[in-house]
Amino acid sequence: MESSTKPNGPNRPLLDPDLLKAIIAVVDCGGFTAAAARLHSTQSTVSQKIRRLEDLVGHRLLDRSGREILPTDAGHALLGHARHLLALNEQILDVMAGATVGATVRLGVPEDFVASRATQVLADFSRRHPQVKLEITSGLCSGLIASYDRGELDLVLTKQRRHSRSAVACRPETLAWIDSAQHPCFQIDPVPLVTFPPRGLYREDIIRALEAMGRNWRIAYTCSSLNGIQHAVAAGLGISLLPLRTVTPDHALLGPREGLPTVDDYEIGLFHRPTADATVQALAQALAGMLADEPPAKR
Repeated sequence: MESSTKPNGPNRPLLDPDLLKAIIAVVDCGGFTAAAARLHSTQSTVSQKIRRLEDLVGHRLLDRSGREILPTDAGHALLGHARHLLALNEQILDVMAGATVGATVRLGVPEDFVASRATQVLADFSRRHPQVKLEITSGLCSGLIASYDRGELDLVLTKQRRHSRSAVACRPETLAWIDSAQHPCFQIDPVPLVTFPPRGLYREDIIRALEAMGRNWRIAYTCSSLNGIQHAVAAGLGISLLPLRTVTPDHALLGPREGLPTVDDYEIGLFHRPTADATVQALAQALAGMLADEPPAKR
């Protein structure tokens, strides 16, 4: 049996391992009767499997014209691949038998939490739950919330104005006005500002405060990275408003003495869906414990 039609693309058939086992048994045993005994089957069933395999590949695989049943050239070609495929199948089963396949938790955190105690909390969680794979995304809070709302994240630790949306755990976030310790620029007119991009946290608070003071201002530096904001202020590119816990010795604190208002309407919130599975809730509990153990920074 030969065929000139070869299936292509997604319509190609998948070869049933049972069919491959049948032809290997027939060749190794030298006949259908012995092959049927090895496979705990009947001779007719083995014969049907060989015919089915020949139909699938479009070639005659066994030469039955002589006293011995021998593989044809096509049969020889198939046998090598068949043995390899069945061996690979056994390897996969062996690997999976010893593997612990667990859940994946997709967590979003602001950049300033990546190098904070949150990292230690995540490491402790991983040691307690070695089967869980953590996928961590960091970035601007607005982007993290958008990803969460699109279903791309399971759990989010982020910052928001107080009570703007219900969180499973929250803690007030203390903010601080900062200038450069070495190259202060608050007295420059217009005041240079270092901010996150539009819709980034604190940007509107900075502008609104300066306009309420009657001060002229200009955006001198925009960056989506917390580290970039910190270094830009330290270098004297402008003033900014950041969480107090992110202030470094290279910064000078500003406040009521300079006429700047206290900004205290932000909080750190933890969010997951009511339908979150036990693994997500376990990680949320660990992060909530971190928030409870760390009181807001004080000026």
